[in-house]
Amino acid sequence: MMDFEAVRPYLDAEVPEVLGRLMDDPQLVRVIERVKLPTLSRWLPPLSGFLVKLMLRRNLRNIRTVAEVQELVAGFMKNTVRRSTDGFTFEGIERIPADMAPLFISNHRDIAMDPAFVNYALYLSGRSVCEIAIGDNLLSNPLVSDLMRLNRSFVVKRSVEGIKAKLLALTQLSHYISLTLSRQQPVWIAQREGRAKTGIDRTDPAIIKMLTIAGKKQGLAFADSVRQLNIVPVTISYEYDPCDDLKAEELRASESGAYTKQEGEDVASMVRGISQPKGRVHVCFGEVLREDYANPNEVADAIDKQVINNYRLYPSNLLSFEKMIQNSQSIGEFSEAQLQGLNARCQQLIGSFTQSSPEAFQKKRAEFFHRIAAYPDNIQPYVLQMYANAFISQQTYSQPE
Repeated sequence: MMDFEAVRPYLDAEVPEVLGRLMDDPQLVRVIERVKLPTLSRWLPPLSGFLVKLMLRRNLRNIRTVAEVQELVAGFMKNTVRRSTDGFTFEGIERIPADMAPLFISNHRDIAMDPAFVNYALYLSGRSVCEIAIGDNLLSNPLVSDLMRLNRSFVVKRSVEGIKAKLLALTQLSHYISLTLSRQQPVWIAQREGRAKTGIDRTDPAIIKMLTIAGKKQGLAFADSVRQLNIVPVTISYEYDPCDDLKAEELRASESGAYTKQEGEDVASMVRGISQPKGRVHVCFGEVLREDYANPNEVADAIDKQVINNYRLYPSNLLSFEKMIQNSQSIGEFSEAQLQGLNARCQQLIGSFTQSSPEAFQKKRAEFFHRIAAYPDNIQPYVLQMYANAFISQQTYSQPE
C-alpha cells in the first residue's frame, strides 16, 4: 500500500496543533492586516496587528476539525466575494449527479482563488467541496503549507529530480487521486502546471497521462480509466485579473530572457489575487466526460472544448481586442480576412452589450481603459493580449482532426 503521509491534507487530529502555530505566525498577521485592515495597518501597524491577533484567537479557539475549518473558509469566501468582486455566479452544477465524486479539471488563472471559487459554488449548492491539488513550489513557505493543507489541499511533487523519482511521484499522485475519488471525495486540479499568463487556456495531455496511471495499474483500458475518474471540465471567468500587470511584466521580461522568479513571489500573487478587485466572476461546470477516448490528447481536446466554449466573455475581453485592432497590434498568425471576421464578431458582441445597457457599457469602457492606462506603456500590449485571448480562443478554437 502506498504511503501518502507527505502529500495528504491534514486530518482532524492535527487541526488544533496547526491552528496553534497559525495564531502565533507574524506573517499571517501581516497578510490579514493588509486584507481586512489596509488603512489601519498602514498608519498604526501595532494596533492593527493586535486587533488581528485578537480576531484570530476568537475565531479559531473552538475549531477542532477540518469540517469546522471549511465553515470558517466559507465565511471568508463570502467576505472576499463581497469585498473584491462585483458579483459571483455559477451554473451547470445540476449536470453533475449528486452521488458522484467528480474530478474537476479547470482553467488556471489564479493560484488560490480558482479552486476557492469552485469550492464556494459547491458549498452554496450543498455539495461536498473538493480536495485541491497544489504544487510543492508553493509549500516551501511553512505558513502557506499549513493553510493549504488545512483547507483540504494535497501536494503535487513538481520539484523532484531524476526520471525514477519523477515517475514514482506521478504514480503516487495518480493513486492518491484515484483513492480519494473512490471515497466519494471530489478533487480539483488545474488543466496544466502554472497559471495561464497569456489568457490562453489549454490542457496539458501529460496531466491526463498521470491521472490514468492508477487505472492502468488496475488493468483498465485507457477509455475505462478516464470514465472511472468522472472528469468534469470547469471554466472560471474573471472580468479583471488582479495580477494582470505582474503576469504581463513576466511575459515581457521572459521574451528578453531577463525574468527570474523572486523568493516569495507566489505568496505575493496569492495575496493580491485574494484581496484585489476582480470585477465579476463566473464558474461554469461542464459535462462529465463519457466518450471512448483513445489517448491523452483526445481527452485534453475534449476538456479544452468545454473550457473555452463555456468561458463568459466580459467587456474587458472585447475592448482589449478592439484596442489591439486600433493599435495595429500583432494578433497571432491570422490572415487579413480572418482578422476582419474576428473584428466583425467583436463589434457584434459589443453592440449586444451596448444595446442591453448603453450607460453600463460606457462605464465599463471607461473603467477598463483607466485600468490599462495606469500600467507602464511597455506592458500594456501584453495586458491587452491577455484579455483578448479569451475572445480569440472562443471564436477560433477547433479540435484537431
